Amino acid sequence: MLIRPLEIVIALCLLLAAFGSIAHGKVYSSKEDALQRAFPGAESIETVNLYLSNEEKERIRKASGVSVDSGIYSFYVGKKDGKTLGYAAIEAGTVRTLPETVLVVMNRDGSVRYAEILAFFEPPDYKPSKRWLDQFEGERLDRDLRVGGDIQGISGATLSAQAITRQVRKTSAMLQLLLEKN
Repeated sequence: MLIRPLEIVIALCLLLAAFGSIAHGKVYSSKEDALQRAFPGAESIETVNLYLSNEEKERIRKASGVSVDSGIYSFYVGKKDGKTLGYAAIEAGTVRTLPETVLVVMNRDGSVRYAEILAFFEPPDYKPSKRWLDQFEGERLDRDLRVGGDIQGISGATLSAQAITRQVRKTSAMLQLLLEKN
């Protein structure tokens, strides 16, 4: 069984939180709880893996402006009565020097339903508020899905705003690829 890079980052975040080695870090939600919130009433939540060719990784990079490090990308698909309710992805990244993990939930039409911080290890002052995260609702991947475009910056937390916006852009581009393949 291969361990995906995302699982390693999540495990590392949880391990660091458990041992308190990062004074300010906090895990806010487990993957299971976050996916239940993403798909309330779902009969099943399936994992769909994209196995990306170098050409697809380059296409995602061009569409999102974000480098794709891994050739494997996972989506969670909520289903009820055989119909897709939506999609979610868990994105882990580095803000300044410490990790954060974000759940990006997408509608069937490719628009963002919401983004939620699952873990954040930078100082609490750099953590974006729910109100700031609400800006992503209804957004689609285009040139205005960026800080300074449709997304307002955060004074004193510019790197956090940019990191989360990159994660939403990358997830949006990956979803477009997933929808094309299906």
